[in-house]
This record gives sequence, C-alpha cells and structure tokens, in this order.
Amino acid sequence: MAARAVGFGLPVALLAAWILARFRFPGHFLLNALAHLPLVLPPVVTGWLLLLLFGVRGPVGAWLQATFGVRLVFTTAGASLACAVMVFPLMLRAIRQSLDTIDPRLEQAASSLGAGALDRFVSITLPLAAPGVLIGALTGFVASLGEFGAVITFAASIPGQTQTLPLAIYAAMQTPGGEAAAARLSLISIALALVGLLAAEWVGRRLRARVGL
Repeated sequence: MAARAVGFGLPVALLAAWILARFRFPGHFLLNALAHLPLVLPPVVTGWLLLLLFGVRGPVGAWLQATFGVRLVFTTAGASLACAVMVFPLMLRAIRQSLDTIDPRLEQAASSLGAGALDRFVSITLPLAAPGVLIGALTGFVASLGEFGAVITFAASIPGQTQTLPLAIYAAMQTPGGEAAAARLSLISIALALVGLLAAEWVGRRLRARVGL
C-alpha cells in the first residue's frame, strides 16, 4: 500500500511542485494552501473528506463504481489513496525545495537555444531536482507505513487487506495480553522509520554532490 501510494502520488507531487515553483497566477496562494492542507488537518478529517468524495454515495466514488465497477472505500486501493493524500505535502515540499535551488538561468539558456518546455523539464529541471524527488519518495514511503487516522477512517482495519502496521499495533493494544505483540510491531515500525530517514538523507547527499548542488 505504501509503494502504491508513492507510485501514484509522486508524479502528481512533482507536477504540482513544478507549477508552484515556476509559475505565478491568480489563485497561486490558494493552490499552495490546499496542497499542504493534509499536513495540518487531523488525519481523521482527511479520511472523512475522502469518504464524502470517494464513498459509494460520493460524487467521485459513485461515478467510479457506475462507470468502471471500481470501489475504493474499505479496500486496499482505498488505503493507498488515503496514504497518498496524507504524504502528498511531504513529497511536494521536498521536490519544491529542490526545484528552488536550481538556477533559473540554466533553463533560460536552454530556452534561448530552442529547447521547448518539455525538453527543458526532462533534460535540465528533472535531473537537477532528482535529489528532492528521491527524498520525497523515500519520506513519503516511510510516512505511509505509519499512517493511521485517514486509513482507518476511509479503509477500516481489515486483517490481511487494509490493516497496516499502525492499525495492527492499535488492534494488539486493544486485545488482552497483546502488549508483547504491540511492542514487537512498534519496534519494527521504529526500525523502518529510522532506516527510511537515514536512506533519504544518504541518497540526498549523494545526489546533491553528483549534480553539484
């Protein structure tokens, strides 16, 4: 679920970061605020909003089920969607910070030589922003492993389907005699988080040194 959340959310975060970093337009401030909203909202509220939109009676969820037979609520795909929404601001911020370090004169020089917008993005912007993209992906993956509120609200806690690591910890804590299982799962969660953060830092430093940032 975490990998799927990053796989679908990262391209959207990259596009949003590029738009916010390179363009100024009416509503720029509002778009930036909306993109970061999951970062400050209670996760349960985010899950409730997803239920309103993607539930079987929601405008998007009802259309998906009627048109494609796809139901997101209380499914693994729904859990991935909840994780993707929650970690989207983290990926966006990492990518945008990387974009902000790129000298705009490099893109201007490429434009003066006849390179189109897509060509400049693929050949100049994306390679230089690679540290932020990979850091965002790793951070988003680790954060998805620890997501709780939005997932349990939108996808519930179904063992073997939508029960993520924090949901399993919560279930163990509610079970008599489950303290030992909760402790083991908590240690696994701490280890995964630590490894992910260290990997993000190491990858970021290596890539920044390689691209000269």
